[in-house]
Amino acid sequence: MATHEREITGPVDLCGPDGRLHRGAVGWSRTPLHRGNLRGWGRTKRWEYWCVTTPTHLLALTVSDLDFLTLDTVYFLSWDEHGVLEDHERTAIAPGLPLRRTAFPAGIAGSGGPDGADLTVGPERPGRRRVRISITHEPGGTRLRARALTADLRPLEADLLVALPDGHETLSVVVPWDDKRFQYTSKHTARPATGTVRLGDRTYDFGADGGAGGGADGDGNGDAWGVLDHGRGRWPRSLGWNWGAASGRTDGHTVGLQFGGQWTEGTGSTENALCVDGRISKIGTELAWQYDPADPLAPWRITTPGSDQVDLAFVPFHDRRTRTETGLIANRTDQCFGHYRGTIRTDDGLRVAVDGLLGWAEDVRMRW
Repeated sequence: MATHEREITGPVDLCGPDGRLHRGAVGWSRTPLHRGNLRGWGRTKRWEYWCVTTPTHLLALTVSDLDFLTLDTVYFLSWDEHGVLEDHERTAIAPGLPLRRTAFPAGIAGSGGPDGADLTVGPERPGRRRVRISITHEPGGTRLRARALTADLRPLEADLLVALPDGHETLSVVVPWDDKRFQYTSKHTARPATGTVRLGDRTYDFGADGGAGGGADGDGNGDAWGVLDHGRGRWPRSLGWNWGAASGRTDGHTVGLQFGGQWTEGTGSTENALCVDGRISKIGTELAWQYDPADPLAPWRITTPGSDQVDLAFVPFHDRRTRTETGLIANRTDQCFGHYRGTIRTDDGLRVAVDGLLGWAEDVRMRW
């Protein structure tokens, strides 16, 4: 099913000289082509969010600048068939302007070139309330490094390489609320990853070549995938959204799922796409999300209304639950990790059975 949305095939600036949305930037692309040339201050949001998953553990990193404050997070989760084993989140918050730290690049941090410069935040040896995160370019991919101390004072250190195979397509899209409020997002799924996370005296391997640390004190894993949420835009004061993503191998194919909801309604744009064997199928319709916000660990269902392009159940096993109420931010987030099952269909008619694909689905209400 072809989308009605305009496909962008050449480089384009997100903003015009006056700082407002450049209407020629509205559309989607299969590779990142937008330059996030945001200017000034006022409801401006910039972030890089990476999550690297395996069947038994994951690492998520957030580097963000929300104008009035900066927020950086290191999150690690591990589990087995009996439940969650390790669950650690460390966040560093600091005032924003006029004390802004290292500037975000106009492009995806760590993607190379002047618009995709490297990004590093935090002290070399972070204490209890600080984190160190670096996102750097390497030939063939992006290197993610992080350091933090857990609440029980164990050192957490990550070193992961997320590859970008030649020809692998990703989803980039501009969502226009109006000329003053808009968001550019680049969502990458199914990017193979390798490396290690060390937590205390234990090492967790990511990918077939995870590195030293396997064996007696390590957990090897030959199936690791990186997902990126890159964002540049100017947001309304309050908004809610859904986001779902997953990556892995199923039914003989490498599959990435990228689903959004709520925040794009009425804009003419969506952030919905399938990535099968490195090829994007853009979904221009809003998805139907069925779940109980009061019971987010109950099964979810995500479908394309009027077609069989997406027909998936999502069964969570863990809720990364956040509740924040301050003068600047009110945040209610349920990011549920679990497994997708069902079927998807690509633009060229290929039907793929999804069986146990690891990912997440989230419900967020934000005032910021």
